[in-house]
Amino acid sequence: MGNVNASSQKSTSDAFAAFEPENVVPLVDEKLENPGSMEELHKKCKDIFPVNFEGAKIAVQKGLSNHFQISHSLNMSSLAPSGYRFGATYVGTKQYGPGEAYPVLVGDIDPVGNLNANIYHKFNDNIIGKIQAQVQSSRCTASQYVLDYRGSNYTATVTFANPDVVNLSGVFVGHYIQSITKNTDVGVELAYQRSLSIPGTQLALTSLAARYTGGDYIVSGTAGPSGVHVCYYQRASSQLQLGVELETNFRLQESSASIGYQVDLPKADLVFKGMVDTNWNVGATLDKKLTPMPFSLTLSGMLNHQKNQFRLGFGFIIG
Repeated sequence: MGNVNASSQKSTSDAFAAFEPENVVPLVDEKLENPGSMEELHKKCKDIFPVNFEGAKIAVQKGLSNHFQISHSLNMSSLAPSGYRFGATYVGTKQYGPGEAYPVLVGDIDPVGNLNANIYHKFNDNIIGKIQAQVQSSRCTASQYVLDYRGSNYTATVTFANPDVVNLSGVFVGHYIQSITKNTDVGVELAYQRSLSIPGTQLALTSLAARYTGGDYIVSGTAGPSGVHVCYYQRASSQLQLGVELETNFRLQESSASIGYQVDLPKADLVFKGMVDTNWNVGATLDKKLTPMPFSLTLSGMLNHQKNQFRLGFGFIIG
């Protein structure tokens, strides 16, 4: 009887085993990371495009301590305002990570009194505040207040630009971006402007955003009633990065496309950036560190074939 019972239990167990799925993969709760702010949506692509300038720039930077640095800069150009500017940077003692300390105060002023000031502060692990102000002719001509809340897998941002409580005017922008998978982020933007110079005194726009991050490439884009903005970034090798940007404005009935690239030569301490767009602009910058001396050299060139214009820039930084 014992053999019969054992045989019966074995046959029953085999019968249930036949219905069990093979190679069962347990479900893993994929932890999503913070996608950053909406301002960083196209950052990877835009960073490889050159920032061209015209004329000559000379800057001297000196660190007075681990938290305080000053700079002297002289700009000579026929396009931008020329002259001397004094700058200062203060980095606080509240440490949140390697190379991340708050508050940060950055500002520069010219002999006439025109001032640009920026304040960045991280209140805790989730909340970051930013204040930007511009003073010209003893009056504040522009101001912006930004508050970021960064969750585990999302970021919400509120921005107020040039608020006027008396005339009830200004610009309000709300951003929300969410990671839905390890590679995909989606977001929404709401912009509201109130001013007496606008027909109807107010205007509101909504746009959607998305970004997909692959192994060595990033595709990002925004779309709304005013237009479409799409960027593609590709890391071709450890030394070469490529970027393509397409921007369409529905109201102006205009579109433009740009192709940019960046070449890094770490052994030569050299970075070369170039671009070409559909408006017949061809631009490039070359940044070279003159080691072992604390000097940096920047050359800039911009050529427009259609307008027959050429602009050359030279920059020298000490410190």
